[in-house]
Amino acid sequence: MSVRKSRPAVRSTTTRRAAPAPEAVRARPLADSVLRLIWQERAISRAEIARRADLSRSTVSEVVDSLLPTGLVTEGGPGESLGGRRPIVLNFEDGACCILGVEVGASHVAVAMTDLRGQVIDWQHRHHPVRTDPAGTRALVAELCDAALRSRRNAARTLVGIGIAVASPVDPKHPFALSEVVLPEWKGQSGLDALGERYGVPVMVDNDANLGALAEHWWGAGRGVHHFAYVKVGTGVGSGHVIDGEVYRGATGFAGEIGHMSIDPNGEPCVCGLRGCLATHVGSPALVKRAKALLPEYEGSALANGQMTLEAIEEAALAGDQLATRVVRDAAEYLGIAIAGMLNLMNPSVVIVGGGITQLGDRFLEPLRETVSQRTRVNSGAASSILMSELGPQTVAVGAASLVLKEALANPRLFPSASAAAKVAR
Repeated sequence: MSVRKSRPAVRSTTTRRAAPAPEAVRARPLADSVLRLIWQERAISRAEIARRADLSRSTVSEVVDSLLPTGLVTEGGPGESLGGRRPIVLNFEDGACCILGVEVGASHVAVAMTDLRGQVIDWQHRHHPVRTDPAGTRALVAELCDAALRSRRNAARTLVGIGIAVASPVDPKHPFALSEVVLPEWKGQSGLDALGERYGVPVMVDNDANLGALAEHWWGAGRGVHHFAYVKVGTGVGSGHVIDGEVYRGATGFAGEIGHMSIDPNGEPCVCGLRGCLATHVGSPALVKRAKALLPEYEGSALANGQMTLEAIEEAALAGDQLATRVVRDAAEYLGIAIAGMLNLMNPSVVIVGGGITQLGDRFLEPLRETVSQRTRVNSGAASSILMSELGPQTVAVGAASLVLKEALANPRLFPSASAAAKVAR
């Protein structure tokens, strides 16, 4: 596959570049801010840019003229007149470039290729024993990225970057390091920085729940909400927190490890070394184990036949199976205990529940809300809404792509060269 090799593989680079001319240094921040404004509004006139940015029309025209060759901005038809000639509207071209968002879960790998508005262009998904097969996982990530890029002409040439979500805490100072407690077979290193060399683009990494929160904040149930929590229920349980409109990661990236909040000091051992963690009660292994333990009490259950999986439990619960309904309700109540504590402590205005459990809808939300209402202070509980994710199984991968988009909008020099973007725009 033909890829660009001229761009840095990670955020930092030791490549030396010629110093730009002083006038270029002054112009770049102005062009960057105008580009971000056009992206934000999607369609806007030069006159409106001048008014919003407090710039002269001649300055705006010069800046826009420098942006048009990139293919990221194009001139559309005339807009509404406020007196005089109708202005020409400038459009941001969402399809000028693409981004890869990778989710490396505990038991699967997924890749979403998105445009510059978070819309999924291609989706690749494969179950895989991620926790126990680091080498196979790395190979699978590359395979799915290749498949996604082949799905669109010139995608490799217009790739902005690759965002990666991992089921591990991530220290921003060491983004490619993984927790040896959570993923012991990986020996502390993801090895995914090699994707930067493979594709010639920046690679950015964060925790999966954090990126789920970012996706919800930009495109889902968290749009316009400045204080909310995203709780991801999959193989394990994690949470991402948006505070004042930004994802909060904590001092070393470990914020949001709700799955290892102990809710039963005398409970079963957890992989983290503690006892009675939320993850021992909620998440696919915990639900499967609970269903198997209760099966003798429900001989007529649909779960008595076939393989016992989270998907089977969910399907049975949706069909009204009593055993599955009990298992789901028990899990919702345990999660409700943890969320109630989080509400009392942090007081978010919204809690968004995502991950594989989302297809259960109100069958999971109702007992969850009941438990939360019983265990929260009146003020903190009443002020919070508990919702299901609007983005479905693609949430985390889209969040990973959104991490790259966020960085590129803050630093538009991450976008591909003008010639590559313009070819796709035409």
